[in-house]
Amino acid sequence: MTTSIAKFPAEADRHRAPSLLEGALHTELTPEGCDLGYWFRAVPEGTLGGDPMGRSADVSVPAHMMADGPLRQAVMQELAFRSMAEEKAARALSFLVAYAPDLAGMDFYTSQLMDEARHAYAFRGHLLELGVPAYQLEATMEDLAGADRDAILAPLEAFGRSVLEKDRDYIGGVITLTVLVEGVLAPTAELSERKWRPFDPPAAEIERAAGIDEIRHLSVGSTIVRRYLQCHPQELRRIRELVAQGMELWSRLPVQELTFRREQLYQRGLEQHRHIAGDYELWPGRRLVDTTAEERMLAAAEWACATQESRLADMGLTS
Repeated sequence: MTTSIAKFPAEADRHRAPSLLEGALHTELTPEGCDLGYWFRAVPEGTLGGDPMGRSADVSVPAHMMADGPLRQAVMQELAFRSMAEEKAARALSFLVAYAPDLAGMDFYTSQLMDEARHAYAFRGHLLELGVPAYQLEATMEDLAGADRDAILAPLEAFGRSVLEKDRDYIGGVITLTVLVEGVLAPTAELSERKWRPFDPPAAEIERAAGIDEIRHLSVGSTIVRRYLQCHPQELRRIRELVAQGMELWSRLPVQELTFRREQLYQRGLEQHRHIAGDYELWPGRRLVDTTAEERMLAAAEWACATQESRLADMGLTS
């Protein structure tokens, strides 16, 4: 029998890929190596295991997640917001496909567009699994995350579109997605995967599959920017200024307020269902049941800072 080791590269294999945080810090990939052939060979079966949501058919939604309460509300709010974010990312990527200066870039961003659209689909799909009627899905998502979308995602989208649509700045679009979107949100996704494992295994599996994709997006995006700056060193100042503008915008958005609100809701659910979490460790040596909302937020923020610094250094954007 042919094993997955022979069939799929390690970073795309759902059983062997590193965690999102580890992969975001250390994986090195190129657009040529992650072309459409790579995607069709590795992602549908290696990452997703044949399931478009990226989860195992034999892992069901636990009964406690079907009962209304803080845990169910917390995961639904997260999924609705994540789905909206991935949808906006997919739409923005259409500009990178259109403006890519070479076939390798066009092919890669075509595959990333598909990845982001699938993520949005999978997060919506789990809302349906949690009991949201299909005919009420859009209205429910609006109630759950519409205000947060308008406060956080809309300004980011406007910034990205000014770069992609107005200026037709391909490399600026790549850096915006790689550093200001993927690089900041990836650690939050890592936290979500970890904290939902004991309570909502399907949600954790969906996050895991999405995280494997994000490793590829971060790594290839970094390679594209690094190569560009090596060939166009005169652009270094402009790109640094663009990154600074994006980070300044991010600092003004109510991201911490949103995260803390969700973590407080999760904390209430954690207190109700401590017996389910048991001795499960959120990270080595730290049991989930012993963590606080503030502690989890701080960890995600530290992961985000480490990821950004690593990728900026990899692209040659540190001073």
